[in-house]
Amino acid sequence: MSVRDVATAVLAGAGVGLLVLAVAGVTLLPDPFDRLHLAGPASFGLVLLCAAVVVRESFSLIGNKSLVLGALTVVGAPVLTHVTGRAALLDDPARRGSR
Repeated sequence: MSVRDVATAVLAGAGVGLLVLAVAGVTLLPDPFDRLHLAGPASFGLVLLCAAVVVRESFSLIGNKSLVLGALTVVGAPVLTHVTGRAALLDDPARRGSR
């Protein structure tokens, strides 16, 4: 087993672990505003999976697509979190008066 295989396994395991924890949290937390806090670890888990693909495949067509996906996740996740929070705020009747 080479160093590349070990690095790939560690990165992929950490990424999948973070994604599983984020999904479990979204399933268990009752409030949509509490669920928004799990978007960060979930996007970081996806970035770790993209890094595992780059380590495994190097800078080939698949590796480059993985880099693009990781970059889009880093840029798009905060925007998506903000838009989701704003939509939940507008839909929540208990918080409408506090705007």
